[in-house]
Amino acid sequence: MYDESLLEEKLIQILDALNRIHRRFFGISKPTDFLTNDDNIDKLDSIAMMLIAIGEAFKKIDKETNGNLLDKYPQIDWKGIKGVRDILSHNYFDIDEEEIFKICENDVPILIDIVKEMLDDIKSNKTVI
Repeated sequence: MYDESLLEEKLIQILDALNRIHRRFFGISKPTDFLTNDDNIDKLDSIAMMLIAIGEAFKKIDKETNGNLLDKYPQIDWKGIKGVRDILSHNYFDIDEEEIFKICENDVPILIDIVKEMLDDIKSNKTVI
């Protein structure tokens, strides 16, 4: 059985990273806003780094739980999250601001809710891995 306290710690780190993305995305209303000035380019870079860290963390969680945890939350495209990590890590100089914008606008809020649900499930002992 997987150590749920370790899992909880990793999920809290992921939630913190997602909240940082949400905060950094504030004020970006269209993809090209990321490219308008140095501060916004820095936002794009930092969001990309957080997405890499989140994807890597979920890859490790999935491996360490033998694929038993993420499958319990099918509303998320886990393969996509891990794939974004791979794309950003291997093609860092080709960051697509439109894709990052879509992820921030559409996927991050849903993922925040799911990670909170995962944490609640751990605390209430609903998650058995």
